[in-house]
Amino acid sequence: MNVPGLLLVAGWALFGWPTLAFAGPLIVAEAVITTAVADLEPVDAVQSYPAAVGKLFCFTRVVGAQEESVISHVWYRGEAEMGRTVLPVRAAVWRTWSVRTFLPSAAGEWRVAIVDAEGTELLSLPFTLTDQ
Repeated sequence: MNVPGLLLVAGWALFGWPTLAFAGPLIVAEAVITTAVADLEPVDAVQSYPAAVGKLFCFTRVVGAQEESVISHVWYRGEAEMGRTVLPVRAAVWRTWSVRTFLPSAAGEWRVAIVDAEGTELLSLPFTLTDQ
């Protein structure tokens, strides 16, 4: 991979999966909307889910932190911001998540924007909450 300004170093973390260290900005290496997080991993990935079930998680794995920082998960219904969670990033490879509880009346088009400490959107995860 030839990416100017990035130094890529492969290695193994404590959990047995490859890690990447970058000299540069935070990069979202993995992000999913999931029904639960177990053993620091998402249990599934959903794009459509019944609003009446109650809650969903946004799981994110970022790489490239040079120092402690933060990311935010910004939850939108349509274009309206419905919630924001600021999450610490404390290592070059970091897994974190936020959770949102929904009422049955929350059906509709949703997305979670993952933004860095400066407010730059790194990734957007769309999903749909259904009536059923």
